[in-house]
Amino acid sequence: MDNKELAEQIQGAVADLRNHAALMDEEAKKYGAASATAQATMEKLNTRIDGLELKLQKNAIVPPGEAENAEKKAHSAAFFKWMRQGKSGLEPAERKALVQDTTGLYLVPEEIEKEIIRAIPQLNIFRTLVPSRPITTDKIRKRTLTEVSMGWGKIETGASITESTPTPATSYIYAEDLYGLTKIGEDELADVDANLSAIIADSFSIARANAEEAAFAIGTGHTYAQPCGIAVDSTLLTSIGSGAGAGTVGTYGRTWTTDDTVTVEDLLKCEYALPAQYKKGAVWLMNSKTELALRLLRAGGSTTTDGPFLWQPSLIAGQPNTFDGFPVHNNDSMKYPADTTAGINVIFGNFQQGYRIVDRQGMFIQRLDELYSESGLVGFKAHFRVGGDIIRHAAFQVIANDV
Repeated sequence: MDNKELAEQIQGAVADLRNHAALMDEEAKKYGAASATAQATMEKLNTRIDGLELKLQKNAIVPPGEAENAEKKAHSAAFFKWMRQGKSGLEPAERKALVQDTTGLYLVPEEIEKEIIRAIPQLNIFRTLVPSRPITTDKIRKRTLTEVSMGWGKIETGASITESTPTPATSYIYAEDLYGLTKIGEDELADVDANLSAIIADSFSIARANAEEAAFAIGTGHTYAQPCGIAVDSTLLTSIGSGAGAGTVGTYGRTWTTDDTVTVEDLLKCEYALPAQYKKGAVWLMNSKTELALRLLRAGGSTTTDGPFLWQPSLIAGQPNTFDGFPVHNNDSMKYPADTTAGINVIFGNFQQGYRIVDRQGMFIQRLDELYSESGLVGFKAHFRVGGDIIRHAAFQVIANDV
């Protein structure tokens, strides 16, 4: 029952109450007091009015989450209208529903941002291997600790807990600025909200996935406003030694035994150098050209003999190839042996435990009205905040060309 019906019923009940009160007054004058029946009827009328008023009050109470949902709907409706018509096409209440940052960009509705985030892992290997953490600040504190020691024994019989000596190193993972630009035709802008939402998600998800894929592998770090890439990490490279020559072994990796040449032996040594606690869930990451060189190797280490290939592709559709039982993934931003330039060619490790991605909540868009108007297009510039860095170097082993 809506508020209008309740109000009408309350008005009717009040009128009945007044009429009955008049009858009770007449009875009191005539007999000295109103009858018990009249008094009972009066109580029923009061109870009825109280019940109707309670229902009206309950209708006025906004259920939990309903106000937030109404706010989201208003924001979404105002956002799509702004995309089609620009700020000049909005009513004052619609302008108020939009969320604007200090640079004049508008916050994208949550459902669109979720569609973009949902599509990225299908296009970005790192997003499938690495956990991401949403943050609301520009940076998040990173703490790297040595492994905790454990010991067996009952304390009550005199055994003591083996104490570890964690050594915290304080640093930060920063949310860096990532911008994207798409142009949408005026006819597409006239489409329904659902289609327009899909256009935005498709436009930015692929471009963002590609940009992230490269940055998480070879990004140059916060100094250059990029995530920190694993394949250019200074700690991993320094552990091998600069210009140390072929066959050099360091804490976190090694160089190819034969300059610029893929060998099965080097990959196996890399695999077995990884600490045991990181083996479960470990994967290979390499340029597809590195993988091809490995696949061409035959028994005896030659690519020309008649022996069987050492590499066997995955027999399950959609699953990555494996080497020695561990999945192999490709990132073509990484260096490869045949290019003969110094750098990391292969990464073997537990990305789940060793690397972290941070996503600053909120995607903002700026409408560019004039720039592409002659072509019948409207430009939209998107602003994302995303970062990444190694949180545990011990979770990785690498193979590099001479560094």
